[in-house]
Amino acid sequence: MENLEAQRAALEASELSSLELVSAALARAEAEGRSLGAVVGLRAEAALAEAAESDARRRAGEIRSPLDGTPVLLKDNMVMQGEPTTCASRILEPFVSPYDGAAAERLQAAGAIILGRANMDEFAMGATTENSIFGPARNPWDPERTCGGSSGGSAAAVAAGVTGFALGSDTGGSIRQPASFCGVVGMKPSYGRVSRWGLVAFASSLDQIGPFTHTAREAAWVLEAISGHDPRDSTSLPEKSPDLVSALTGDVSGLRIGLPKEYFVDDGADSGVVEAVRQGVAELESAGAKVVEVSLPHTPYVVSTYYLVATAEASSNLARYDGARFGRRAEGVGDLDSMYRRSRSEGFGDEVKRRILLGTYVLSAGYFDAYYRKAQQVRTLVRSDFERAFEACDVIAGPTYPEVAFSLGARLDDPVSLYLGDIYTVSANLAGLPGISLPCGQLQGLPVGMQLLGRSLDEATLLRVADAFQRRTDHHEQSPPRAR
Repeated sequence: MENLEAQRAALEASELSSLELVSAALARAEAEGRSLGAVVGLRAEAALAEAAESDARRRAGEIRSPLDGTPVLLKDNMVMQGEPTTCASRILEPFVSPYDGAAAERLQAAGAIILGRANMDEFAMGATTENSIFGPARNPWDPERTCGGSSGGSAAAVAAGVTGFALGSDTGGSIRQPASFCGVVGMKPSYGRVSRWGLVAFASSLDQIGPFTHTAREAAWVLEAISGHDPRDSTSLPEKSPDLVSALTGDVSGLRIGLPKEYFVDDGADSGVVEAVRQGVAELESAGAKVVEVSLPHTPYVVSTYYLVATAEASSNLARYDGARFGRRAEGVGDLDSMYRRSRSEGFGDEVKRRILLGTYVLSAGYFDAYYRKAQQVRTLVRSDFERAFEACDVIAGPTYPEVAFSLGARLDDPVSLYLGDIYTVSANLAGLPGISLPCGQLQGLPVGMQLLGRSLDEATLLRVADAFQRRTDHHEQSPPRAR
């Protein structure tokens, strides 16, 4: 039973117990999840005990939330007390967390049952989930193709029906892009909406935790559960968890959908992807929404801006993994300098090293003003672009990614092409805006994702539009062959 809403209905009707639901999910995780490379660690005994507790609460009439009793996977960069967190990196293989992160805390407070950990690109740096010590995660629609990244394991697990929902993190599209490739819903909340306490940092001004689900309604349930102010995270906004479900009225009449002219140029996305997105927008227009053209003139600069800001912050954040304070320590070294060098060179993979080197360079004396400071100035211009665009519209629509899922290994020797593919997703992170990807069609038998972007802290409107679209279409009901 792959759909979260169906799981909830079965639990409420006493057709299924949480213990049965979690037992089945663990079996799928061991079989399908492992074969796809989507699942990298399970906490079976603890999950079954928590499921029994959920059943006891339900019998007593004490239901915590719509998630109570349902299984979930966490991306392997979210800590949980007593459990390993590796970020798919050799340098963190020995690490076991001494505390719960905010994501784990809030899911458990809502009654959700955390099954274990999902595969990812090392330290969330990648777009294919091939940069992982556990090997690649595969796309359930075609196991020879990528499921996207860096939260690919979470997306693949939901698409394959291992769990009804999962959490990922999004620094430049790492929730939305794999959601597009796997044909599920993936949402990046506004920056500061969800606490980053216990999320292993990649780029602290860009990272944000969000859900993978099958529907916008399910995403609203999850986001309500994990949102809210957290004093342990200095970037957490002093906002209460939003009431999102009440916004899902199905009515989009009069709502203005902006189409950025820069997202629909001839040399942009694959023509089949663009056509699927246009048809999705037309569906919303037929439901009463008004389509307007808007401009985001600094779009050509967002990828280079993002990769300067993100790598600079990564260089700073990953400096702590030196063999002394955190992570793996090289053996057989005779001095401190050798220990630092060998611990980091043995512990980090090629993509992480590439980004650390770039970030260290742009922060170095003589280059800081020319690169990092300039990137922050362009980031301000990108934010201003969106402010002007939202004067003319309520939601911005476009492709999530320029193409559908490509073959595993196809881009390993061409990292720049992967970076350029982030053209539609990184802007939301630079500007701190919410974004959601939802399936809007297929191309060559593979899912196509439509992205919706909204004003800061206006997740309600995004979910309202996504829900209205899904009420009128069945793209979200399509499942990959391995999940049928």
